[in-house]
Amino acid sequence: MKEIACMLAIAFAAPAALVAQDTTGAMAPPTGAAAAPAAAPAAPTLSVTDAVIAQTVADRVPQDTGSTFPASVGGLVCWTKIAGASGAATVHHVWFHGDTQVGDIPLQVGGSPWRTWSRKTVPADWTGPWHVEVRDAGGAVLKRLDFTVEAAPAAAPAATPAPAPAK
Repeated sequence: MKEIACMLAIAFAAPAALVAQDTTGAMAPPTGAAAAPAAAPAAPTLSVTDAVIAQTVADRVPQDTGSTFPASVGGLVCWTKIAGASGAATVHHVWFHGDTQVGDIPLQVGGSPWRTWSRKTVPADWTGPWHVEVRDAGGAVLKRLDFTVEAAPAAAPAATPAPAPAK
């Protein structure tokens, strides 16, 4: 009798053990219940630690920086220093004249900190407010730089000679 009890105990316990070790998928959840996806690795968080608008860059340093430039400037540079990149990343310098996008320049970031810049030709008749948005690869704005290109002062009208005194 003891032997039968042991056999019955083993017989009832074995299927539970087999179900726990089922590798055939027979006990898989119904097709409507999908397993949770693995968490994606966190993207690096980029930040702009310094940014300026300048007329030129020499030895990776911006020159003639400002927020107002003459219409005769010809071209400007958006210079940025990026932190937080662990390996290769991309930022965009998106240039606007008024509210019209006039350029989107992708720039590679190879480490942290990293200095990079873009150049934009500024036609003499494109005066008024401008801005550059520094964006990450996903389009999030990291920094906005506002500046103005001023119209050339109007030339003074030619002086009219005073009438000659009457004789």
